[in-house]
Amino acid sequence: MPQRATVLLHPDFRVGQIDRRLFGSFVEHLGRAVYTGIYEPGHETADEHGFRRDVADLTRELGATIVRYPGGNFVSNYVWEDGVGPVEDRRPFIDLAWRTIEPNTIGTDEFLQWAEREGIEPMMAVNLGTRGVAAAAALVEYCNGEAGSRWADLRIANGREKPYGVKLWCLGNEMDGPWQIGHKDADEYGKLAAEAGKAMRLVDQSIELVVCGSSSMAMDTFGAWEQTVLEHTWDVVDHVSMHAYYEEMDGDRASFLGSGTSMDRFIRRVVASADAVAARRRSDKVVTLSFDEWNVWYLQSRFPGEKNLPLQRDAPRIIEDVYSALDAVVVGDLLVTLLNHADRIPVACLAQLVNVIAPIMTEPGGPAWRQPTFHPFATTARLARGTALDLRVSAPTMSTTAHGDVPLVTAAATLDGDDVAVFLVNRSAEPAEVELSHPGVTLTLGRGVQVTADHEPAVAGPEHAAAVADRHVSEVDGPASATGSTVLTLAPESWTALPGTLTRA
Repeated sequence: MPQRATVLLHPDFRVGQIDRRLFGSFVEHLGRAVYTGIYEPGHETADEHGFRRDVADLTRELGATIVRYPGGNFVSNYVWEDGVGPVEDRRPFIDLAWRTIEPNTIGTDEFLQWAEREGIEPMMAVNLGTRGVAAAAALVEYCNGEAGSRWADLRIANGREKPYGVKLWCLGNEMDGPWQIGHKDADEYGKLAAEAGKAMRLVDQSIELVVCGSSSMAMDTFGAWEQTVLEHTWDVVDHVSMHAYYEEMDGDRASFLGSGTSMDRFIRRVVASADAVAARRRSDKVVTLSFDEWNVWYLQSRFPGEKNLPLQRDAPRIIEDVYSALDAVVVGDLLVTLLNHADRIPVACLAQLVNVIAPIMTEPGGPAWRQPTFHPFATTARLARGTALDLRVSAPTMSTTAHGDVPLVTAAATLDGDDVAVFLVNRSAEPAEVELSHPGVTLTLGRGVQVTADHEPAVAGPEHAAAVADRHVSEVDGPASATGSTVLTLAPESWTALPGTLTRA
């Protein structure tokens, strides 16, 4: 007998406006994300700048609105000045984060011009690990300054007259993590971030600043870190960052399917930490969240750790996780969670874009293809527009080892005029019957997309990814138009997205 759940949906109950930057991604100088990822001169699809057109086309189909760059852990030992100017004059260096020889072929100008050509907003990070205030302010000047100052004139000399106008800036990366080059405690980092942010704003007052929050909810300093850092940076920053990765551990499928509940708790706790600082300061300012690294990553079961990586060169294959349809269902559920917090999360980045724990994969000199996780992200980015609705979900729960009791059904919905999109997840191994209760309004749902989980190990390569999509990603028709109540059945362990209209009766 199917599980039963009820979802109350009404156009007057709203969470908040959806910022298009919620559908961001991430390109770090790590493994093959840059070289043979977005950039491969000589490839049959390469444009005149050496960037792969096939990857750019898939990026556009994915719906990525912003891309974070250049890191990630990489940024904490990066000297941005070494990555600008004539390529033949740039010096390779050892990237200490991923133990790779970085050739510096791609740098600030190349990335920003690629993003500009592809209609993507850049999200730049500054090095607050091994560098500091002056270098951060200089990079803002290089990117955004008008002619007549040192770093703006250097940009112009390097061939770019018009300022890039980069608005979104990260004040370092994961500075709470002992793995970070230049790791700092909360007081040390908070003071540095406040001074760097102040200097950066003096160069360009229009920028938005993201201060480093905790690298995960499992950090020993979680909560206390956010409060201390925000006390130091409150008057300077706009957003506090969040990072979280999820994986199936030791065959615990139920806990993995319940990952969205863990993400929800993480978000609520960071919101509480930020609001507690506001209360102590008697401030009406609302600091929002930048969830600028999230994904399924088999970090504990497949990655040997940075310290165990050999020193490598020539874009080594690092963290090239291969995804299953089960992973795709979890990614869809995580997107549901992000939508349900649209009022506090204007920015989020699926980490990463290509080859490194990514929805897009490539082969050097060969094809580019979609991993199973590509499909729920692309569909959500396409359909979720306007306002996130405040749903009320009543569903049975299931017990999990990692998260305790979690709801068997989760849901999100968005409304843009009369256009609605409904996103539903069934975490149960049995079908779920869901009643969408929409009193006083008529709901018409059309053809959408369904992803069903598999029980097979993921296999690398475009052929297997295509076969998984053929078996587990399908079009699905919504139920007939109805006023007041709509009933539909969700497949076991599935994610479903249905577009339609919502009009008052």
